[in-house]
Amino acid sequence: MHFLTFVLIGLALAMDAFAVSIASGVAVKKLQFKHALVIACWFGGFQAVMPVIGWLCGASVSSFIEGFDHWIAFLLLTVIGGKMIYEAFKIEEVEKIFNPMETKIIFMLAVATSIDALAVGFSFAILKDGIVMPAVIIGVVTFITSFIGVLIGDKLGYFFDNKIEIAAGLILIAIGIKILISHLIK
Repeated sequence: MHFLTFVLIGLALAMDAFAVSIASGVAVKKLQFKHALVIACWFGGFQAVMPVIGWLCGASVSSFIEGFDHWIAFLLLTVIGGKMIYEAFKIEEVEKIFNPMETKIIFMLAVATSIDALAVGFSFAILKDGIVMPAVIIGVVTFITSFIGVLIGDKLGYFFDNKIEIAAGLILIAIGIKILISHLIK
């Protein structure tokens, strides 16, 4: 895959974290620069690690699924994208009681927003793609978008609503279709 594809995947995967970051920016009272930095580090770090874990799992089974690996990658990305679109319509308003600066809460949010990256890492393994560059790109993109998301949340609140989640889902589905078509045309 190309660098631009990794960036697009990173952007699509970062949308969950971006949406939660916006909600976190709304929830943190007296937001400071360090709050945005902490949230961005948690989300970016988990988004970088989860594809590696998924890749390691996928690498162990890739030889068994070589003939239909492109179908698996297509299905995984389509399901993840579809899930993101579906969940975009189920976003609930965050209560002010929610404190994303508590370690337990930020940990759970970081894990929850990076589960999709685990599946994407698995897809990279079955497609025999490397993982270091994609994991770094995904982590950096998520860090940047999360940092910006916290600041936006502090200033604009819920103006963006679910539009970002829908766009991210469509991007993942499009990448899945591209992978499938490129393997079927060979």
